[in-house]
Amino acid sequence: MIKALYPGTFDPVTYGHLDVLSRASRLFDQVTVAVSESNSSKNTTFGSDTRVTLVRDNLNKFVNVSVEPFNGLLVEYAKKIGATVLIRGLRAVSDFEYEFQMAQMNRHLDNEIETIFLMPNEKYFYTSSQLIKQVHLYGDRETNLVPPNVLAALRELNKTNEDMGRDSE
Repeated sequence: MIKALYPGTFDPVTYGHLDVLSRASRLFDQVTVAVSESNSSKNTTFGSDTRVTLVRDNLNKFVNVSVEPFNGLLVEYAKKIGATVLIRGLRAVSDFEYEFQMAQMNRHLDNEIETIFLMPNEKYFYTSSQLIKQVHLYGDRETNLVPPNVLAALRELNKTNEDMGRDSE
């Protein structure tokens, strides 16, 4: 049985992430979505528990996928759960340099764990969680790039931010 790990911050999870996950779930016996609890290079909008829930609520069509929070070195977590493959999504050439460096470092740390790059459907190439947040946190537009539960969470956050802004006036 080949177990794969699909790590990320998923802040928030997008249809692009779910598209990569769908592709991975067809290639591997079991896929664990590993939601990073902390990432010193990224300030997250949603806490890790919320991000895990937002992902979990979109897994009903996958029989071989689970989601868990994780902290620490990815290769150590992969080893702990028995994963031998890391899944990384590539949208554009700009992703490649960073992902290539990460894959090489992970290989240096544990050469028994392989990194596989998967591309989402082309309609998600320009999508990133950061862009999604910028659009949804500063307006009430439907982009069809996030699942309904994520859209609701973003709208609630937007509403809370607006209410806080009014309270400080």
